[in-house]
Amino acid sequence: MNEHLTLAAGAGGKAMAELLDQVIRPLLSNPLLNQGHDGAYLPGDLCMTTDAYVIRPLEFPGGDIGKLAVCGTLNDLAMCGAKPLYLSLNLILEEGLEIALLRRVLTSLAQEAALAGVQVVTGDTKVVERGKADGIFIVTTGLGQRIAPQPFSPQGLQPGDLVLINGPLAQHGMAILAAREQLPFETPLRSDCAALHDLVATMLEAAPEIRLLRDPTRGGVAATCNELATASQVGICLQENQLPLDPPTQAALAMMGLDALSVANEGKLLAFCPAAAAPRLLTAMQGHPLGRQSAVIGLVTASTPGQVWLQTKAGGTRLVDMPLGEQLPRIC
Repeated sequence: MNEHLTLAAGAGGKAMAELLDQVIRPLLSNPLLNQGHDGAYLPGDLCMTTDAYVIRPLEFPGGDIGKLAVCGTLNDLAMCGAKPLYLSLNLILEEGLEIALLRRVLTSLAQEAALAGVQVVTGDTKVVERGKADGIFIVTTGLGQRIAPQPFSPQGLQPGDLVLINGPLAQHGMAILAAREQLPFETPLRSDCAALHDLVATMLEAAPEIRLLRDPTRGGVAATCNELATASQVGICLQENQLPLDPPTQAALAMMGLDALSVANEGKLLAFCPAAAAPRLLTAMQGHPLGRQSAVIGLVTASTPGQVWLQTKAGGTRLVDMPLGEQLPRIC
């Protein structure tokens, strides 16, 4: 660890893992926190998660900070196998913020919550001096009821398990990059920001033996798979020719020289399940509007524990490292 924080420490990669493991978790350690999941499993089959949103720009193709706050929090509950019930909302607003923009963001947030059938039941509002909050920061906490037969655990992965994803990679990160830098791509890029709890309910009904769910947000699929391989001490081998990419995003990635595996997603999940359950799980995912392009993209192995490898289209293999930091900060 450096003596002072850098932006990379909040980006979901190696620097963030060091911050969590060397500073934050040791000082706050307790059995519930140490579950090592996207949220906490509480007594009574309740699940709880919290998150902060500092994205720039505040509005982008496919969403805004309000929609993102709801979807991101609900997705963390969904990755616990939980049905979302309630949200808290904390607004940190900057002096000089346009009330019209605030109304748009809150309208979007309320609409997304209503679509999910959840209520914002408590919150707090603070206003800070001009230049101290970049317009709007949002902090949300979600409470849900577990519907999965058993709690998921990062240590639950077993050799032979298959890895599935519910659609194309890297759409959110590339859409934010294009919007932030005003890049004139021929086909506009759009974030995949979406709430995944209904898809997860469909998946659990079809394959209750799912071992683990994770949403590859900051740091993308590369960071998520490295984190899980380390926690479970298994290897993960991904198949490059199975990774779904939509043409506009693929073209943008090639133009910018970025790796799709390391770019953030906001409407995607990784599902790990026994091989015998994978066909019916894939069928169920592909039958849902948020999973039409679902695919099996990898395999959990006993070899190379703690490492992630990519089988390339050319027939070779390359190591997929934990990203050092997000290729684009302030992504969510």
